[in-house]
Amino acid sequence: MTMIDQQKMKGFAERMAGAEVKGRSPWADARRRFRRNKAAMVGLVILILVGLFAIFGSYLATWSNEEMDFSIMGQAAELGAPSWSSGHYFGTDNLGRDLYSRTVQGTQVSLLVGLIGAAIAVVVGTLYGAVAGYAGGRVDTIMMRLVDVLLAIPYMFVLILLLVMFGRSMSMLFLGIGLISWLEMSRIVRGQTLTLKNREFIEAARATGVPAWRIILRHIVPNLLGVVAVYATLLVPLMILSESFISFLGLGVQEPLTSWGALISEGAGTMNYGTLWQLLFPLFFFCITLFAFFFVGDGLRDALDPKDR
Repeated sequence: MTMIDQQKMKGFAERMAGAEVKGRSPWADARRRFRRNKAAMVGLVILILVGLFAIFGSYLATWSNEEMDFSIMGQAAELGAPSWSSGHYFGTDNLGRDLYSRTVQGTQVSLLVGLIGAAIAVVVGTLYGAVAGYAGGRVDTIMMRLVDVLLAIPYMFVLILLLVMFGRSMSMLFLGIGLISWLEMSRIVRGQTLTLKNREFIEAARATGVPAWRIILRHIVPNLLGVVAVYATLLVPLMILSESFISFLGLGVQEPLTSWGALISEGAGTMNYGTLWQLLFPLFFFCITLFAFFFVGDGLRDALDPKDR
């Protein structure tokens, strides 16, 4: 074997070793495992399409969400059926408003409630659980007993009470859903923190005099991102379900805004008149989005599970 051949073989071996080392990265391995999960990939594609519909769907509408088509008001219900010629792609509601535009707006509102509510729950729950788990002792006991007491109170009852007492506004809906949903997150984070705080790198940081708050923010919380990401993905559909239930009861978003829950409530109230499209279109978006979030959450959980690596 010549010197040139030996150099080529050495270079090939180095590239293969580099590729092997790179493939052992935990995040690269999790990404590869997630991509092999067909249900999770289908769910991710659906979420991307629903997000694009929420962002750009209004550009395809020929009617605004508040505009009424007076030509069909007071006429037979069949005149409000979906029609491309009239520009009502999803038909109209009982007031002659374009259901396509209202579905776009409902998608925007429901996704915002789900994402913002989940973000509030994740931030509050992660910080609370990390502090309780790292502090330990009496502080941990008091903080977690408070969580147990709050968990004993019916979640939906508290949310309805907050909306009735402080007003049925969008900001109150975001805040109410987010501030009530952090309890389970705090318990999960606290359990993970208990296993992390005795690790060598935490002991080293503590021995060098690093303040407790910096250890929590710089060392513990970053190592919990995998668990937090999985739970956050599963938390978003629960937020959307809560908002839809509240809107179905008439305590959620108020006119002229709408959401999937409000649209489903309106469609269910008029389905006896043969206007099934008022129920089916928002219900379709509602169901596929929830299933997509659950599929993506299950895929992330399987991809990040250290026992399956």
